[in-house]
Amino acid sequence: MRFFSQLIGLALLIAGVYFLGQNILFTTAVSRYWWSDVSATGSILALTAGIVSLGFFPRQIGNFGWILVGLGIILIFVSGKVVLLPTSLWYFFLSFTFFAIGLRLLTTGRINF
Repeated sequence: MRFFSQLIGLALLIAGVYFLGQNILFTTAVSRYWWSDVSATGSILALTAGIVSLGFFPRQIGNFGWILVGLGIILIFVSGKVVLLPTSLWYFFLSFTFFAIGLRLLTTGRINF
């Protein structure tokens, strides 16, 4: 039974990320400023290193992995290559609810109301 609840949680998590990701565009425009390319490359490297450290070494360097993920997200916005499209409050609430319930089902296997 726990496997099915985790499977449903994974599906809800993916649906929440998908719905929220529909309003985020990543562009690859050429910039006339040299630091834009450096921050774009740094964001990819920081996100990759953060996800690898969280996935493979959660106890040893897990906190450092979260710092790298945060740094990667900040560098994405600094590079100016992210366009956030407008979204309704209902759409955001629905996607965030799917994401939160899916994560809860995936980690614990049940939802406490």
